[in-house]
Amino acid sequence: GSVDGDNAAAMRYTESRMTRLSGEMLKDLEKNTVDWLPNFDETLKEPSVLPSVIPTLLINGSEGIAVGMATKIPPHNLIEIINGLVELINDRNTTVDKLMAHIKGPDFPTAGLILGMDGLKQAYNTGRGKIKMRARAHIENLKSGKGSIVVTELPYQVNKSNLIEKVADLVRDKKIVGVSDLRDESDKDGIRVVIETKRDAVPEVILNQLYKHTQLQDTFGIILLALVNGVPKVMSLKEALERFIDFRHDVVVRRTNFELEEAEARAHILEGLKIALDNIDDVIIIIRSSKDVAHAKEGLMNSFNLSEKQSQAILDM
Repeated sequence: GSVDGDNAAAMRYTESRMTRLSGEMLKDLEKNTVDWLPNFDETLKEPSVLPSVIPTLLINGSEGIAVGMATKIPPHNLIEIINGLVELINDRNTTVDKLMAHIKGPDFPTAGLILGMDGLKQAYNTGRGKIKMRARAHIENLKSGKGSIVVTELPYQVNKSNLIEKVADLVRDKKIVGVSDLRDESDKDGIRVVIETKRDAVPEVILNQLYKHTQLQDTFGIILLALVNGVPKVMSLKEALERFIDFRHDVVVRRTNFELEEAEARAHILEGLKIALDNIDDVIIIIRSSKDVAHAKEGLMNSFNLSEKQSQAILDM
């Protein structure tokens, strides 16, 4: 995404390499850990869900509108979510308040401030709530006697270009007075929007007016809605973490069963090979006296009570 609202790159440019974290989302995919479904034209099969070891629903967040319902989950900090999961695993009766000792709140990529905890607590307890976000700004005093309001962090999903245009419109329409200059000094090192004030203006007053009339202060309505066993459900923070723990439990059980079946199959082959080694002279005679592979396999199976797979493994040696 872009805080300036730049268009996405053309499809021919969208090539990327997976990060190590992305690899963790695909871990054990080949071990029958999830169900596979036909793709859009039924020429291939694709996983119904990735066996991710990280709770991406809360870390990445999600936003969308379906038929008569919407979800709006803010992104969270990876380490905080993992610590919350550890707390819940150690004590399945823990409370949302105890979880919030680890999960302080959303972790927005554009940073900024969250004002008050009431809306956040409501969202984490009920699955619905509204939080107030504010840009991070400070005031710099210039040698000329003027002051400058410097914005270094924006509320989540606020378009910087549109914000600057809105401030310019308010100044031009004289809804906000005392501004002498407006500059965007943002670069690769971060955001820096400078609002220079006149000598006789009070920067703190202008900043409060900007909070009131622009998206320097905004709200984010949280809706923790997700599909649980195919059914839409609004969940508390604890319920969302519990669903992930249950999901990982299923993944680990399926992975373990897959590995057990593979180990048992290998043990079955090794038992056959051991029988062949214990009776190597007879095995050689049977193979040499057989007119083809099929007769050799049948001879081994009948002579040593081997399975077809064991006999084939002996012939493949």
